[in-house]
Amino acid sequence: MRPLTSGTHRPDSYYVRTDEHRYKPTPHAEGAWESDEQHFSPLGGLIAHAIDHHLAGRPRPGLTPARISYDILGRLALDECEIRVETVRPGRTIELLEAVVLIAGRPVVRARAWLLATVDTRAVSGGFEGTLAPPDALATWPMTSVWPGGYIASLDVRPVAPPQPGRTTAWVSTCLDLVAGESSSPLASYLALVDTANGIAARQPPTEWMFPNIDLTVHLHRQPEGGWTGLDTTVTFGPAGQGLTSTVLHDIRGPVGHAQQILTVRPLPGT
Repeated sequence: MRPLTSGTHRPDSYYVRTDEHRYKPTPHAEGAWESDEQHFSPLGGLIAHAIDHHLAGRPRPGLTPARISYDILGRLALDECEIRVETVRPGRTIELLEAVVLIAGRPVVRARAWLLATVDTRAVSGGFEGTLAPPDALATWPMTSVWPGGYIASLDVRPVAPPQPGRTTAWVSTCLDLVAGESSSPLASYLALVDTANGIAARQPPTEWMFPNIDLTVHLHRQPEGGWTGLDTTVTFGPAGQGLTSTVLHDIRGPVGHAQQILTVRPLPGT
């Protein structure tokens, strides 16, 4: 964490609810590219939190989130946001939800979540990647040596091996709540850290190159447990301005799914 100024108080959450559908970001949600923008990672978790609240108002027997995709439509100002959730495709075994995030009345993120029926398939489960070394025995990496911003400063990052350009495997955790005074589901808390993947394995210094992601898609074959988000990440830059961050997602028990982020790659002006 960055040091506090004497006599000041920093909140212990990324967001504060201001009404049923609105949330105010705290300084911990500050982005890495610009100080007056939100980092998308906690916002991704907040969207999942809003979806949970939408579902809490009605019975949802046996349906489990299996995919959530986020499209980032515009600048994520560090301002109050509104999240509206609706059911696009209702169903008893398959359901599709959509969430739209608005800042100053403009849509800035559109997310869709597929929920699938929960069935006991333990007898045929398989195809998993190997588990990661547990985080307890690993040293913390000061990610603030590479990236600025309140969100990055809020993290406990523990690499399994020394981070390399374009290739890093690390555990990520935080002591902060997602929303002040509210419990979040293990999935929402987990998703609030997944977008960190694009920063742990930077191929080029962010002081010389920009490579923000314009989307995030998470596919899950098992529901993650809370505490730590494991990111086994590879970053690829193509020859014409596009890049891809690909991540195998883990929790303490093992792999839970995959995440993909498409990148727009460009040199910073003046470099």
